[in-house]
Amino acid sequence: MLQIENLDKSFGGIKAVNRCSLKVQKGSITGLIGPNGAGKTTLFNLVTGFHKPDRGGIWLSGKRIDGLPPHKIARRAISRTFQIPRELKEMTVLENLMLIPLPQKGEKIWNSLLRPSVVRSQEREIMEKALYVLEFVELIHLKGNYGKSLSSGQKKLLELARTLMSDPKMILLDEPGAGVNPTLMRKLIRNIEELREEGTTFFLIEHDMDLIMNLCDRVIVMNKGRELAEGKPEDIKKDERVMEAYLGGR
Repeated sequence: MLQIENLDKSFGGIKAVNRCSLKVQKGSITGLIGPNGAGKTTLFNLVTGFHKPDRGGIWLSGKRIDGLPPHKIARRAISRTFQIPRELKEMTVLENLMLIPLPQKGEKIWNSLLRPSVVRSQEREIMEKALYVLEFVELIHLKGNYGKSLSSGQKKLLELARTLMSDPKMILLDEPGAGVNPTLMRKLIRNIEELREEGTTFFLIEHDMDLIMNLCDRVIVMNKGRELAEGKPEDIKKDERVMEAYLGGR
């Protein structure tokens, strides 16, 4: 699903991603771990077009995407969440979802003036989809609340819900468990597992080792901007390099 080859990215004199190569298999839940500064979020930013790589290549479903702007990459059916949720604070939970699908006929003024019934019909379809997604992530009871009023965990669920409005085939999650209480974390895990069963591929950064080991099919370990190890969770736990670098040794 995702292939990264010899990727480099530097900021001034700091090499955040250094000749990084890795693969994420279609239909998998793949975890990405490593210490702060290992280059994990920078890698996500490169994949989703927020940064352009200095060299190397990125392929999504066999098509090269490195260097494309974020909106064009998003149209390739890949979506992401952020470590710090970026909800639209002054819009309701429902509105946060309804603005995602593109294109929307109501964005063109002549459609609103000359084809109002067509605009209203599409808006009804988008609202029905948004309500379905909110039911799925169990936020339907908060549909009228402003984004800024949600708890940290609810904002993480809202981030996931917004990605689903674009019908992604692959979702990148940046620390989905951070700041989430155990109840909401169970909901989030259940959502991810159900979506994977429907064919969605997940690639996630997480520091919660229990979450990574219990949820992921494969784990990739990053250190100093490149892949250090890759394998099944139980194999990664036994890898001496991982033990020394990330888990404090024996």
